[in-house]
Amino acid sequence: LAAAGIPATDQDLQRLEADGYLDRVAEAREVLSTVEGSGLPDFLARWSPTMVEGSSDDLRGADKPEDAVRERSGAASAGRVDALEDGMPSRLSEVADLVRRKEVSPVELTERALARIATQDRALNLFQTVLADEAMEAARRAEAEIVRGTYRGALHGIPVAAKDLFDMKGTATTAGSIVRPDKVRDTDAAAVTNLREAGAVIVGKTRLSEFAYWPGSTNPHYGPTRNPRDHEHDAGGSSSGSAAAVASGCVYAALGTDTGGSIRIPAALCGVVGHKPTFGRASLAGCVPLAWSLDHVGPLTRHVEDASLVLEVLCGQDSRDSRTRAWSTYRGPAHAWPAGTAPLDGVRVGVMSSDGLGQEMGSDEAMAAWRDGNERLRARGAELVDVDLSDMHVLWRISSLILAVEAASFHARSLREHYEDYGRFCRGRLVGAFAYGFEDLMQAQRLRAELRARWSRLWGRVDVLSTPCQPQTAPALGVAASTRYTNPFNALGWPAVSVPFGAGRTGLPLGTQIDGRPWSDGEVLRVAAALEG
Repeated sequence: LAAAGIPATDQDLQRLEADGYLDRVAEAREVLSTVEGSGLPDFLARWSPTMVEGSSDDLRGADKPEDAVRERSGAASAGRVDALEDGMPSRLSEVADLVRRKEVSPVELTERALARIATQDRALNLFQTVLADEAMEAARRAEAEIVRGTYRGALHGIPVAAKDLFDMKGTATTAGSIVRPDKVRDTDAAAVTNLREAGAVIVGKTRLSEFAYWPGSTNPHYGPTRNPRDHEHDAGGSSSGSAAAVASGCVYAALGTDTGGSIRIPAALCGVVGHKPTFGRASLAGCVPLAWSLDHVGPLTRHVEDASLVLEVLCGQDSRDSRTRAWSTYRGPAHAWPAGTAPLDGVRVGVMSSDGLGQEMGSDEAMAAWRDGNERLRARGAELVDVDLSDMHVLWRISSLILAVEAASFHARSLREHYEDYGRFCRGRLVGAFAYGFEDLMQAQRLRAELRARWSRLWGRVDVLSTPCQPQTAPALGVAASTRYTNPFNALGWPAVSVPFGAGRTGLPLGTQIDGRPWSDGEVLRVAAALEG
């Protein structure tokens, strides 16, 4: 830290030790000691559609909707409603159809959204910035286009929100901190550009934990985001405001980011759908990074089909982001299957039997809901296959290590200049990363590549994986959620979605996570849709 010019005090270091940061370093090194041989580090891996045999699903047409029909069950997951309190449909797809047919006005939808935000935001702390004037202008423009016969697609005229990590022209991007200069941005992030071009109405920028570096909503500068289902419980993080804004009916969809579970965790805790696409499918240009090799952008919605509609808008190659790929365009819809078949005929679902931690995988109610969800998949035609994922805890360790080092690298200059402006939690995690050495990072990258190759062999036996998303329901305000089942899939870069299924004894939501091979987002969402209803 001294060599890096970062003014950490002895008291800071004592607090790091007391908070267990140095224990995590020791635990990570114990895991890394198993690395042997001459394997290459992960950043030298070939990231292509043939990286894993059978992974180029888009190129084979798995995400194409031709010759398929949609089926929608009337069954709903626990706590899910098909209409909002004011009688408007809860599904983006359904309200979009009303807009297309000119039966509902984008202006009316936006007025409703802003009125609901005015009520809900006071109680829940959802929004960093509400863009009422800009949203109404965009809504009037969308309405005029639709009246003229120019309809851009399912998001045209629909109120949405974006996490305050994304640049938006004419607004500041706080990233949940007071560290960044209060500078108004003169360009949009790629994801925001895609939403605008699809005709979406962006009503505001949502709250998050500081620099997205916490799996809860705790924020020392702007306060926590409360869970819409129980205001004494946390919304999860770091895409706290985005998940809660969708769950509370303020918007039909919101952008989130996911570095260790930050889309899926709050989705599970708030009872909505959260999808982390394949790494490289959607551009992160114009988004404040947390960890370059782990960050993903994706949608939060109330229903799986709606997530698929937003994903279709977000995805594609972007010259501003070298992580995106030429084949990354997504061609939903999420739950389409050939006529005359059960939704999941022939789909093999790998069911996790262990994550290797040697402890209970979750609370009784969480595990019961997850098993019930797997049985629903079986009832819809899937074959359940037990799989040993006992390396998951190793992936969890190395993903946390890589995240810490990349985040500390990004923030090093800012820590030198604005050390005291960082909140305790975020600053502690960033400073603690300096306990790792260069050998730790290289060994983690080698083990990451080894485990990706090892796990890739699963795709000869199964088509998707099923795990719990969270080992329990939402914790109390100020308590972090778990990344135990989420951040391993950031290390792998594979698609994952959290789907609401079941509820705890107090009515708080639970979520099941469906994961798939790279570029199989369509298959992952199709299985998620079958689980949903």
